[in-house]
Amino acid sequence: QVQVVESGGGLVQPGGSLRLSCTASGSFFSIANMGWYRQAPGKQRELVAVITSLGGTSYADSVKGRFTISRDNAKNTGYLQMNSLKSEDTAVYYCNLNHRRTGREYWGQGTQVTVSS
Repeated sequence: QVQVVESGGGLVQPGGSLRLSCTASGSFFSIANMGWYRQAPGKQRELVAVITSLGGTSYADSVKGRFTISRDNAKNTGYLQMNSLKSEDTAVYYCNLNHRRTGREYWGQGTQVTVSS
């Protein structure tokens, strides 16, 4: 079975930084597109950032310039570096892997990020 596990969330003050990790089992990681999503209370889940299997990246306007998505295929791990955090970034962050050949998607259980003073 494929397992996707996020880690690195926690409580941070405004202006602080966190790095989230997404580790996946299976041999398909290198050919999967990886996305970070977040869902705040009472809001729809939104796409935060995407990195393709070829390394191309895209960001939501709300995080562009502050967040950086990356991946280390040798470790089956993706990352979301979050800097200059704002209270509006508070949400549960989810990692999603999309197998480009099969179209199957795999989700982690999420990690809570709380930005508060």
